Order: sequence, then structure tokens, then C-alpha cells
Amino acid sequence: MTRIYTRGGDRGETSLGDGARVPKTSRRVGVYGDIDELNSALGCSVALLAAGNGAGEHGLAAELTALQSRLFDLGAVLADPRRAAELCAADAGADPFDAAALEGLIDAHDAHLAPLRQFILPGGTAAAAHLHLARTICRRAERAAVALAGSEPVPAGALIFLNRLSDYLFTAARAANRAAGVADVPWRAGKDA
Repeated sequence: MTRIYTRGGDRGETSLGDGARVPKTSRRVGVYGDIDELNSALGCSVALLAAGNGAGEHGLAAELTALQSRLFDLGAVLADPRRAAELCAADAGADPFDAAALEGLIDAHDAHLAPLRQFILPGGTAAAAHLHLARTICRRAERAAVALAGSEPVPAGALIFLNRLSDYLFTAARAANRAAGVADVPWRAGKDA
């Protein structure tokens, strides 16, 4: 890239990965915009972990940074309808979105966490609160991707990956609190609040 600005979007359109011009309000653009927002939220979480609450010692920051690269990959696929269609047509072994790896990370963190006995609120450390925020952005991105899949190609593995990623982010938030020695914030119903 020689310049950060191109002026190509000044009239409310943008180019997809296959070169097609579409309105910036298109569902596809919305989905990969949500993925970009999620990636930025993860960047905030990594920065907070690096600021020193101890969770970096447990590999959480490295996991999140690796997931940021996977999200960039996902955004690139979602921004290119041809690539998305190719992945939809390919056999399941060609799917680059590995939900099983996320399940392994969830299980590894869960092994060190106290069992949940009640709902928890987003909070605790700043890093955990940001991870909960990332989780909600992930859920929005997943809903948008499911809606897009109703009319355009979206690899099934991408939908599964987003679903599992939100589960991972919930667990990662709890792991960040645990690593910092901070308890999760319990939900208190109605009059108990």
C-alpha cells in the first residue's frame, strides 16, 4: 500500500475481495466490519493483559493474538464472495476455520476455573471486561454471518468458528480474572442486587 486513502469509497461504495463494487451498507460489508470490530476489541484485551495483571503468564495474550490473525483470515474470506463460495463447495477438510482448536483452548482454561454455579456479569479486571465486550461483538458478528448465509455463500465452518469463539471469549474472560486473582462478578437477581 502506498497510501492509506484511496477516495474509492467517498460515494458510499466499497470493493469486495473479488473486485465487485457494493454499497457500504451491504450485508457482506457489515459482517466483515463486525469481524474487524471484534479484532480491535481483542487488541484492547491484549493491550490490557500486557499492562500487567498476570494473565500474560498463562499464555492468554498469545492465544488472543493468534486469534486476531485467524479473524483477519475470516474477514478476508467474508470480503471475497468467490473465495467464500469455493470454501462452501470444498469438502469439510478444506475449511480453514478450526473450531476444534478453540474447544481445546476452552477445555484447557476450564480445567483451572471453578465450576459456574450462577450467572456472572461482565467485569472483574479491565481485561476480563474487554473480553466480555469482545464476546458480545462476536455474537453480533455471528448473527450477521448467519443472516448473510441465508442469501450468499458463507462457509459453514466460519459460522461454527464464530459460535465457538464466543464461548472461548467467555472462558478467556474468566481465565483473565483468575490469573489476576480477581473473582468473577456474580449476577444478583432483582431485590438481591
